[in-house]
Amino acid sequence: MSRTVIIEPVTRIEGHARITLQLGDAGEVEDAKFHLTQFRGFEKFCEGRPYREMPALTARTCGICPVSHVLASNKACDHLLSVSIPPTGEKLRRIINLAQITQSHALSFFHLSSPDLLLGWDSDPVSRNIFGVMRQDPALAKDGIRLRQIGQTIIETLGGKKIHPTWVVPGGVSEPLTQEKRDAMLKLMPEGLEIAKRTYAFFKTLVPKFKDEASHFGNQPTMFLSLVSPKGHLEHYDGFLRLKDAQGRILEDMVPPHEYERLIGEAVEDFSYMKFPYYKPQGYPKGIYRVGPLARLNNVDACGTPYADVALAEFHMLQESGPIASSFHYHYARLVEIIYALEMMERLLKDPTILAARVRARARSNRYEGIGVTEAPRGILMHHYRIDDEGLITWVNLIIATGHNNLAMNQSIRQVADAYVDGNNLQEGMLNRVEAVIRCFDPCLSCASHAFGEMPLAIELKDATGRVVDTLRRG
Repeated sequence: MSRTVIIEPVTRIEGHARITLQLGDAGEVEDAKFHLTQFRGFEKFCEGRPYREMPALTARTCGICPVSHVLASNKACDHLLSVSIPPTGEKLRRIINLAQITQSHALSFFHLSSPDLLLGWDSDPVSRNIFGVMRQDPALAKDGIRLRQIGQTIIETLGGKKIHPTWVVPGGVSEPLTQEKRDAMLKLMPEGLEIAKRTYAFFKTLVPKFKDEASHFGNQPTMFLSLVSPKGHLEHYDGFLRLKDAQGRILEDMVPPHEYERLIGEAVEDFSYMKFPYYKPQGYPKGIYRVGPLARLNNVDACGTPYADVALAEFHMLQESGPIASSFHYHYARLVEIIYALEMMERLLKDPTILAARVRARARSNRYEGIGVTEAPRGILMHHYRIDDEGLITWVNLIIATGHNNLAMNQSIRQVADAYVDGNNLQEGMLNRVEAVIRCFDPCLSCASHAFGEMPLAIELKDATGRVVDTLRRG
């Protein structure tokens, strides 16, 4: 008899979600779905607000990656103003973005994913958490806490507070950097880089132990979308869109971010409050692609900093040819990016112009439409606004990093379930592996909940006879 297995809540992720596995009569997996069950609706309730409020408003989408929204929103406002950011203002924005990358990646790897890697997929769920990691490997846990603290300290030093800083403003940043603050941040760089390199070396010893998981955790042919610099190097703040296919062929390159609508369409389904973006030329759902650290490292020709470039070369050795296909290796890519972020922050802080006084361009709105695109820790983030003559928002579109990965996450849980779930002998460790592939993507679900009015308030799950076996309810 067919039945439905419900995993709720999906643990060690940001936000609220459930996974449903539909099992056939013989206990085999017939379908798998990832449900974002919370609803936020920022796209709608921002309408009617002055555009200058948008950075502060949209930052409240999330307490984990508010810097990413502040930057994308302010870049959209820069577009509305038709201004060029003073070079020093742009460099300071880059530093706070790299600090965000550092702290968020550290949270994902050490706090959310390392319990599986260190304690095992089948370990007792009571201890399979950061506290279990503390008992098993106190030094590793301490490194994770300190690395995230370094990233948060830099955000606080620049932005005035660790969460929802308002220092980034339309046209640049609100005040220049002082020498005292610069020196304080520079002192953190050697320690941070040493932790990052030590963790990266440790993780490389773990990779061979997880060959089976790597072969089944979202190991699938998809395209990869990210920003790259004009030279094709790793880029998190600005740059151009690049899209590669599963064989490594470049399908789109050096596309200005404001032309994103030519590439990306958005679909909705009735089982989730998260949109399903797709590559328009290939249609829905065939146009599946991934974003985030795995996509960024697959797309770039180089990182552009010494240690990160060595790590990038080792990353590409995970596969003989083509892009790295397994979503398990998001973990690897995050550690490479932490190294890059710390190296690049140190380089920017040592730039002789970083203390320059001119850090903001001022203007009134000069366009009715503005688009801001940047790379959040989880992938490419897009803010698109339209305003009226009074500068009030008339329309908002937010394409969140996690949303870009929605098709891939749904495909991934099906692949893991097919490989590990036995409906006739269900065990907790099987279901944890299904959850774990979602953790590879490090979803930020509060950010991604914007499919207004599409998901019913309640979904009935029925067995083969039509009997209601469960009801998925909002709230």
